[in-house]
Formats: sequence, structure tokens, C-alpha cells
Amino acid sequence: MKMKPINDRVVVQPAKAEAKTTGGIIIPDTAKEKPQRGKIVAVGPGKDGTKLTVKKGDTVLYGKYSGQEINYEGKDYLIMREDDILVILG
Repeated sequence: MKMKPINDRVVVQPAKAEAKTTGGIIIPDTAKEKPQRGKIVAVGPGKDGTKLTVKKGDTVLYGKYSGQEINYEGKDYLIMREDDILVILG
């Protein structure tokens, strides 16, 4: 990846929205919710000498309306501050 975020920003690749319920009902595109889970693909160096807690490859949960959506080389990403991340999934 050629993107390098600055300060306390991270680049997240959102997970795909579920296309089916657990009961097998297909969800149309208009009814799908935005995913709140994704994978960290790039991290900034930190701000004011503080290193970031997350690292490349971490799977995270973030707020529903967090981050700035971008499309880079045909893929969708979110750029957000580390503070917008709620939890790192193990």
C-alpha cells in the first residue's frame, strides 16, 4: 500500500456487509448496514511522541459514523483517528 497516514490517523479496510441473515434470508443492498468492523492496513507514526496502540493487520471495531470514506486504486477504505477505534479484536 502506498498510503501513509500522518499523526494519529489509521487506514482501515472495512469488512464486507453481510449479504445473508443467519436464517438464510438475502439482504438487498439498500437494507445493508455499514460495517463497523475492519482491518488496519496502515498506521501513522503517532502524535506528540505517543505511539499508536493499533498496528497493521489488527482487526478492529469502530463507531458507526467514524472516519472519512475514500476509494483508492478501486478499493474502499476509511481514514480515522485512533481515538475512533473502540476495540481491537483478538
